[in-house]
Order: sequence, then C-alpha cells, then structure tokens
Amino acid sequence: MDKQTKIKIGGVMQKIHIITEDEKNPIILFIHGGPGGINRHDVMHNHRDLLDRFTLVGWDQRGVGGSYTGVDFESVTKERIVEDAAELAAWLCRRFDKDKIFILGLSWGSCVGTLLAARYPELVAAYVGYGQLVNGHMNEVVSYNWTLEQAEKLGDEEALKELRALGEPINGMYPGGPVGLMKQRGYLKKYGGVSPNSHATAYYAGKLETMKASGEYTRADMKGYLAGTERSLEKLWPEIGALDFPKTNTRFEVPFFIFHGKQDLNTPWLLIPDWFEKIEAPEKDLIFFENSGHNPMSDEPEAFKKALREKFEPIIAAGGGRI
Repeated sequence: MDKQTKIKIGGVMQKIHIITEDEKNPIILFIHGGPGGINRHDVMHNHRDLLDRFTLVGWDQRGVGGSYTGVDFESVTKERIVEDAAELAAWLCRRFDKDKIFILGLSWGSCVGTLLAARYPELVAAYVGYGQLVNGHMNEVVSYNWTLEQAEKLGDEEALKELRALGEPINGMYPGGPVGLMKQRGYLKKYGGVSPNSHATAYYAGKLETMKASGEYTRADMKGYLAGTERSLEKLWPEIGALDFPKTNTRFEVPFFIFHGKQDLNTPWLLIPDWFEKIEAPEKDLIFFENSGHNPMSDEPEAFKKALREKFEPIIAAGGGRI
C-alpha cells in the first residue's frame, strides 16, 4: 500500500499518507513540527528503509498542507490537535487491527506527542520525541541568548543590531510574532544551532524546492502549506510559550524515549536532562546524538533508526502481534 487519502478527523477532512509493505507491520505515526511544518516529503521518502519492519504514516495537521481547506482557524489549538492525533491513532488501530501504535513527534510535534502519550496510553505502544520541547518560555530565552552570544563572538554587526532590536522573548514571544521568530531562527541556523549540516540564513531556505521536487505534494497541498504555515504559527505559538512539561507532565504509562541532538539550540538540549530525571514511565531513555542538531533523524539517520529499532523491537515482541 502506498496511499494518500483524506479522512474526517475532528470534524474536518485531513490528509494522511500511508506506506506499507505488509499491513501486519507495526505502525509509526509521524507528528510534524512547525507549527505548520509538514514533513511527509522527508519521512515518507528519505526513511523508506523502515518499511522492512514498519508501516509509515505521515499526517498534515489541521490548518496546513493537505489539511488546510475548510478549516476554521479558531479550531487550530493545541488541545484540538492533540485530540486530532488521538482520533487518527484510534482510526489507524481500527484500520490495521492493532491495539497500539508507535508515535514519533518532532519539535512542535513533540508537544502533541507528549500530551497524546500522557492522555491516551491505551493507543500508544511507545513515544519518541526528537527536537523535544520542554518549557516554551525557557526554550526561547536559551535559544535567543545563545544566538546573541554567537553574534557577539563573531562580530556580526547586522545580526547584533537585529537581535538586540528584538530583545529577549517574553513568554516565548518575539515582537512581530512569527516575523520576529523567523529573524532569530535565521541567525540561529546561520551559526549552526539548528543543524551542523546547514548554515543557510533563511530558516526555511530550500524547503519549498525540496518539497516540490519530492513529488509528495499536490498543488493544493502546496497552496495549503504556503497559506497555513504562518497562520498556524500565529495561532499556536502562544500556547507553546506557555508549555512547562516539568510541572505538568512527568508521569507516563507508556515507554517514553527522547532522541535529541547535542547541538540543538532550537529546542535547546540543555533543558532536557532535568525534566528527563523527573519522568516516571515503564521504560525511559534519553539518547543524545553528538553530531546532530534539531532533527537527528535527518542529521544522523542511520544511528537514529538503529536506536529506534532497538527500542521498538522488544515492545513489538511483547505485544503478541497486537502492535
């Protein structure tokens, strides 16, 4: 099966892509970041080697990409998207006759995935967060100050002028909303704080061309991406700024894993260890990828997927064919 389709989730039609070589295989649902950062072109094409063992599911969240049309943006909230994820997970369990599925959440998707794992353990075989969010306010404070320090060290006067004009974010928010955020992220990327493999100054530089070249998206999907990304950011970023998982989410009933890049200053790795120590779960692990930034699945794909398989195989074996 290699099928793109739309299903009704939370009252609106949302786009998913399912690829499998065997419908009995365990399912991995990828929850993209952003908000609005659809990534089917990455996970469904660059990581097809996982198909020897897993069914892969990509999903455009409400309000973006193939799930843009017909969405009232008043409904684009953290709580609604978590509920959408739960509905999709339940649909996948019914469709493929499974009890539980695996969840991978990237960046903003790690917020959705963390809350899904906490609230719906009956649907989740295990959770892996990468580019894992911890505390929205501190995330931006650490990221901003690191970027400012790099600009000072390098004597980058243009960056210093723009960053100082922005000032340290308040409750995760920069002046100008997404525009201010993208200014900071552009310099963060320039200095290697997003990925050691890419220092382009535009945060989304090259992404549009990569998306088009992949053949993953229809014209309508691309229009939905262009129209929905900034709106999603504007709507959801204040909710990200209010996140504080060390206070609200430390107990999980499912295996809980964090795969994090040691060079990630987008969702700073420095915030991970203290929260991880507080986490109670049937099984947990924190794996740092030394040569990775915000997306270790892209920066160190072989090491990432090797670790993924090692964590998931015992869970599959214990699942009696129901995972």
